[in-house]
Amino acid sequence: MTQPPPANPYASPPQPMRPEDEKTWAVLTHLGGLLVPLIGPLVVYLVLRDRGPFIRHHAATAFNFHATMTIASLIGVVTIWLVIGFFIVLAVSIVFLVFAIVAAVAAGRGEFYTYPLAIGFVR
Repeated sequence: MTQPPPANPYASPPQPMRPEDEKTWAVLTHLGGLLVPLIGPLVVYLVLRDRGPFIRHHAATAFNFHATMTIASLIGVVTIWLVIGFFIVLAVSIVFLVFAIVAAVAAGRGEFYTYPLAIGFVR
C-alpha cells in the first residue's frame, strides 16, 4: 500500500482581513501609488487580493488607474515637442493627484470607489 504524500502546511488559504485592516490597506494603496506609481498598487494587489473583496477592489482599481495615467503621461512626454504634450502632462498630473486623494478618502469611509478615467486591465 502506498501512503498519500503529507499535506503541505503552507497550502492553507489566506485568512480574511478585518474590515479595519482592509480600509487601512485600501487607503495606503491609493496614497502609496502617489509615491511609487504602478508598483505600489501592483504589490498590494498581488499580495492582498485574496484577503477580502474590499481590498481586492481598491487594489485593482488603483492599479488600473495608475496604469492608465502612466500611459497618458508617456503619450504626453512623447508629444512634448508639440505644444499639446506639455498640456497633457500637466492635466495628467492634476487628475492623478486629485483622483488619488478622492479615492483614498472614499476608501477611508469604507466605500467602494471606481476611478472615472481608468481602463480595466485587472479585475
